[in-house]
Amino acid sequence: MLDVRRLRLLRELARRGTVAAVAEALSFSPSAVSQQLGVLEREAGLPLLERTGRRVRLTPAGQNLVRHAEAVLERLEQADADLAEARGGLAGALRIGAFPTASRAIVPAALVALARRHPGLEPMVCETDPAAVAHALRAGDLDVALVHAYDFVPAEREPGLTTEPLYGEAMYLAEPAAGTPAASGTPGSPRSPGAPAADQDAVLRAHAGSPWITATPGTLCHAMTVRACQAAGFTPRVRHQVDEFATVLALVAAGQGVAVVPQLGVTGPAEPSVHLTRLVMQRRTNLAFRSGAGAHPAVAAFGAALRAAVPPDLAGSRAEA
Repeated sequence: MLDVRRLRLLRELARRGTVAAVAEALSFSPSAVSQQLGVLEREAGLPLLERTGRRVRLTPAGQNLVRHAEAVLERLEQADADLAEARGGLAGALRIGAFPTASRAIVPAALVALARRHPGLEPMVCETDPAAVAHALRAGDLDVALVHAYDFVPAEREPGLTTEPLYGEAMYLAEPAAGTPAASGTPGSPRSPGAPAADQDAVLRAHAGSPWITATPGTLCHAMTVRACQAAGFTPRVRHQVDEFATVLALVAAGQGVAVVPQLGVTGPAEPSVHLTRLVMQRRTNLAFRSGAGAHPAVAAFGAALRAAVPPDLAGSRAEA
């Protein structure tokens, strides 16, 4: 009989590529992972792995077993959801991953509603970059998470995970207002949410020679800015790399460069030293969880609380599953 814990290790190896990466993600030693995979091979009765340098490649039999493992793990999530439903009354920890703007603008109101309806549930929020969510969910470090995708950085389908749309956001070019050292042209007042710039490429291209402020490399936000600029015909000259949008806007106000920021990143009191131009592109936020876990009462309750907490000016935007 195949052991489901070893199947999970094989599935993670298929995603991460090295025994060391699997060991780090699941808090095992590399030798323990190798030993368990060796036991799985003996259980299967044929080779599942072959080494190619420092990496490990799955044999055709190993790849086929991973597909079965995905189905088995999904059914186990469904079984856990059924048991939770049968027990009635939500209780215990719910580990939530969220990125900073959602953590500030939407998650707190959702947690208030969740506590009111399910006082026995203990939500635990961990700030998590969307790029790291898939591994954290599959490893069991998170139960549910918010992830986002941009027009120029679409979300890739992650095996073993399911997403549901939540909301969409407008995107803005933030530049120093007239009179600041890095101001270009003569900007007027920020455009209304319903009036994006007619020519996004032209708006971006006007700053081909400006210094840019982006998120740190490896994040979706960084890739979004770089790819949007490249689509407009240039590669941005990055001066600052900052992940927190309030800090990004403060740097823009100080004349340190221009940036592309999402709608939730420009909430709060208007900054007179920053001019915003709405772009055509959008950021879409989804709720992600392990496949089969969508019917779990705690996951479903958190999703419902999140949807109720989405501000009206976001709720009408189309998010993408």
